[in-house]
Parts: sequence; structure tokens; C-alpha cells
Amino acid sequence: MKPNKLQIGDTIGIISPSAPITEGCREQFEKGIKVIESMGFKVILSKNIYANTLGYSATIQEKVEDIEDMFSNNKVKAIICSQGGQNANAILPCLDYKLIKSNPKIIMGISDGTAILNAIYAKTGLITYHQNDIIWGLGREVSEKEIEDFKMRLVGNTEEKNLQHFMLWKCLRQGQAEGILIGGNLSTFVKLLETEYCPNFENSILFLEEYAEESSLDEVDSKLNLLKQHKVFDKIKALWIGYYEKDTETAKFEDVFMNNLKEYKFPILKCNDFGHNCENIVIPIGQKVRLNATNCEIEIIEND
Repeated sequence: MKPNKLQIGDTIGIISPSAPITEGCREQFEKGIKVIESMGFKVILSKNIYANTLGYSATIQEKVEDIEDMFSNNKVKAIICSQGGQNANAILPCLDYKLIKSNPKIIMGISDGTAILNAIYAKTGLITYHQNDIIWGLGREVSEKEIEDFKMRLVGNTEEKNLQHFMLWKCLRQGQAEGILIGGNLSTFVKLLETEYCPNFENSILFLEEYAEESSLDEVDSKLNLLKQHKVFDKIKALWIGYYEKDTETAKFEDVFMNNLKEYKFPILKCNDFGHNCENIVIPIGQKVRLNATNCEIEIIEND
């Protein structure tokens, strides 16, 4: 189920389903809001957008109220997460997925938002979007390329079939596959394993990135092997690896994958166009695509 695209002048709602917006983040938050407004959209903030009731987070009830209010509000045409964090997965059992399915609209985020985006797709079939949040994406040094990709993918009546390249992509293992895009932040995604909020890995194309400040390469190795032990790589059709900020000449994010996935034959593609502290293209979770690792292309095709 694909949500309606945005039109200039539409209202976009902002929520905080993860970490609270502290005083240190307010300037970047306000800057990110201005970027949305500069594109021609109105902005509405959720009721509990600044809540820090627990001293480290808003409550589950406050977060759920905000998400459901945004989906219920007919004036709101898209929803963007303010930032990531650690505990968005706590709200998943409390969301009204029937309400969300009955009011489909664009919802986007990154990092801890991976939990919400994949869970909503898994429970409702609604395509969600892995893309910049307000504070750490739009509120930092958003590029004109990112704004143009946002408009191309989410605004208007036409859409480019190929996902954009901001930087050079690299083929790690040749081949071509078709499947449903799922994934996002590795540390967050593994929290969904063996829950009802995890998407089906059969006939999927998995994309993964990791925040280097919170997960060293040995931790990446551990989480990757957790996926492996859950038979994830026995089921997927292809793998797409994103940006990792602390790559070195002797040890790289992609090396951890290649060292651990030698027995598999599926295509593997690498790019630096999604992840933490880099430019981010819009990635539609739940969308069927054709990944051509040999030619370094990903083409959107219609869902069955």
C-alpha cells in the first residue's frame, strides 16, 4: 500500500518517538523545521514533541498519542521523526495499526525510526520511508541534492524509477535480484527479530547501516551474526550496505559483511548514500525493487 504523495502547501507533522528534544538540540530542530517550510510545506508539531517525562524520554503513552493523532488528523499528509534514540521499539505493541492502515500517509525517519518504519510496514503493508530526520539530517547541513531527491520521491505526480546516486556505488558481489526493500539501522533492526513487528525476510532485499559512534566493528560483527543465526541470510535475495563513519584502510564496515557471508551467493551492493552523518537518499521500505549489483542500480518496480 503506497501513501499519497505530497503537494506543495501540504501540512507535515513532526513527532518525537525516540529521544527527547533537549535544549542542546533546539537550534538544529528549528533549523530543520525551516528547511521543511522553505520547500513550501506547513508544519505542525505533535502535542508531546518536547516531552521528557521520564527524564530520558517521553512516556510510551505520550509517544503513541502523538503518532496516532498525526495519522488521525486529515490535514496532516506526512509525518517525520524529530530524531533517533534507543527506545522506539517500546511503543510498537501499543500502536493502533488498524487506525494507521485506515489513514495511510507518508511516515519517514532514520536510525531508531527503523523500528517504527519496519513495524508499520510489517503490520499494515504501508510503504514507509527511510530518510533524514529533522534534527540530525535536515537540521545540520542538508544538501540541495537531498532536497531534490525528497521532492522527486515524495512530492508531485511523477517519480523516477531508479534510486538516486549521490556518490559512487560499488559492487561487492555481482548479480541481480528482485524483492521487497526492508531494513535500516542494524542495531535497531535486530531488536525486531522474532517479533510480530519484523518484516518477512522471504523474497526481501535487506539494506543496513550503522552508527559508528555507538557500534564498533566488533559489535557490527556480533549483530550481523545474530541475523545470521536467525537464518536471515538464508532467506533474503540481496543485500545493500550503507555508510559507516569510522572505516579505516585496514577494517571497513563492508569487510565485516564479506568476512561473515562467504557461504552465501546473493548479490551485495555498497554505497555511502544512506546512514548516519552522510547525505541520505529516500528509501521506500516495503517497495518492490530490482537490485542490479553488477551495474550498481536499484530500480523501483510495482508491488504485486
